Amino acid sequence: MSAIREKLSRAGDLLLRPGQVLLPEGPRTGMAVVVRGGVFCRVDTAQALARDYPDLVPLELPDHLLMPGFVDTHTHLTQSLGKALVFGEPSEIFRRIWVPLEGSLDERMVYLSAKLAALECLRGGFTTAVDAGTRSEGHIGALVRAARDVGLRSVVGFICNDLGGTAHIPDGDVILRQAEAHLSTYRRDPLIHPSLAISIPEVASDGMLKAVSDMAGAAGAVFQTHVNEHLVAVERCLVARGRRPIEHLAHLGALGPQVLLAHSTLVTPHELNLLRESDSAVAYNPVASLWKGNAVAPALQMAALGVRFGLGTDGTRADGFRLMDAAEGLQRAGFGLATGDSSCGGGWLWLDRATSGAANVAGLAGVTGSIAEGLAADFLLVDLDRPEFTPSYDLPWELVRYGNRDQIDAVFTNGQLRLWQGWPVDWDARALLAEVRGDAAAAIAKAPIQRIHPLSEAHRHLGNYT
Repeated sequence: MSAIREKLSRAGDLLLRPGQVLLPEGPRTGMAVVVRGGVFCRVDTAQALARDYPDLVPLELPDHLLMPGFVDTHTHLTQSLGKALVFGEPSEIFRRIWVPLEGSLDERMVYLSAKLAALECLRGGFTTAVDAGTRSEGHIGALVRAARDVGLRSVVGFICNDLGGTAHIPDGDVILRQAEAHLSTYRRDPLIHPSLAISIPEVASDGMLKAVSDMAGAAGAVFQTHVNEHLVAVERCLVARGRRPIEHLAHLGALGPQVLLAHSTLVTPHELNLLRESDSAVAYNPVASLWKGNAVAPALQMAALGVRFGLGTDGTRADGFRLMDAAEGLQRAGFGLATGDSSCGGGWLWLDRATSGAANVAGLAGVTGSIAEGLAADFLLVDLDRPEFTPSYDLPWELVRYGNRDQIDAVFTNGQLRLWQGWPVDWDARALLAEVRGDAAAAIAKAPIQRIHPLSEAHRHLGNYT
């Protein structure tokens, strides 16, 4: 295997002949790919590529699946330092944990947090992540630098709140100028794709919501916001504005094909119609629903209606395979059992919404998400010579139910090998872990975090389970 790693690490063109290639229409044998200049230059039969590229020595990978990298449609790269503090906590942890933590991070700690999170993404097979924006003051450049250093393709949100929810709130005209600068700075970056964000609709004025959504749409960028995740937030919006969050965005004309709504778990039939009619997209975050949500997004109904959605982690657990399993499992538990639906997406739906469908809602359908000519060579080499895949009858279902990140041998973005068997090939990840261990405690201690429950050992001795 070390010889394979060395060949994959070499600069220049690659001709890869895996046992199977996961194409948009499904897994296929007898296929090969040519990677040149960071993109899939050619995807064809192994015989055709051997004929047309006689100067390239093929790398034979008979036990591997070459598949698109996963796309995480919703995460928070600057929350990794506190990720283990939220277990068992009631909803709206952003108010008590995430806003205080992110707001207290200096530039160096933003960089370390984002680099750690980006490493976790790649280890879990995510070659792309949509970051919802950091609430730390003025340190978005550190987040970008970390993602770029690790090699994670990132859609980076710039938060445009003008009523609260961040460390510092500039004047509205300043926010809009900074938003324009963000879009301009990364417009042609090979790995960083700019986006605009508002944390939740209630922390922005109506004028800001409309202006930011329009600005993103005009720039061909994504506008992100969290909506309809928790009952209390839905009720606050009803009290303050007379409408539910998605209804309010529609009333303002702030929905549209540029919009990516995180969660959308508590949605009415009317709101589903608004999403469909506006072609707005949803980040379905099943693990977040399991860990701290009030409901599960009706993803199967969204699919049936034609509402675009992709899978997201919400910064919970960076394993693309387990994310697909959670996505299907929650639909089965929440909806399929009650209706006798034994298919619940048929396996292929979750594989699609973790790759090409996720790239679509992230605004990157023309960039990544599929093994197709002209797209970025963001891909995984998955070892199929494992008990979990033996015998194999239905690979899409098997990837959803049996896949795990420890089966990923290689992770590529932009045609470059980033990780081999879970570890970076060109930088010292263990040194990063040591640095984080040394400094995270001080960063957490100075943040005004409010937890409801003690840590699990102390909680156990309380004698209750609330």
